[in-house]
Amino acid sequence: MGIIVWCVLFAIVIFFAFVATRMAAQNREDGLHDTGLAIIEFGRAFPNEAIRQLQATENGQAIFVRLHDDKAGFMRNMSRHFACHLIEPGRVRVVSSETGRGLVIDFLDAPHHNGGFEFASPKEAAEVSLWLLGNYIAESDKDLPSGSISAANKQ
Repeated sequence: MGIIVWCVLFAIVIFFAFVATRMAAQNREDGLHDTGLAIIEFGRAFPNEAIRQLQATENGQAIFVRLHDDKAGFMRNMSRHFACHLIEPGRVRVVSSETGRGLVIDFLDAPHHNGGFEFASPKEAAEVSLWLLGNYIAESDKDLPSGSISAANKQ
């Protein structure tokens, strides 16, 4: 009778180990494809920032965030938590990847997040680069001097 109890207990432990490894593998695969989770986590990190748009990478491990005042943010799945930060103007460098569907980004304030980020299409990569480009321009540089006439206004 004692051996049967130990066999049943052993089978239960094996079953729970199997379920736990399957759940861990599923969490690893899911990443940040769930935009609702991304909104909640970024909102928790930066409660005073209003999110305008999200763009996930192809593998779902990173999300770029466009904020209400043309600022940009970034979220990365770090397996057990999500790293979120605001991208300060002029504190990021962006180059197109070799595939044309991605960006190679250097975060000057967070170098551990540097790397290549591939998107589902070149259009998505271009859109994120425009968010970051808008983030490059300082507020003082956005206004033209009053005496200058731009090429678009010349007739």
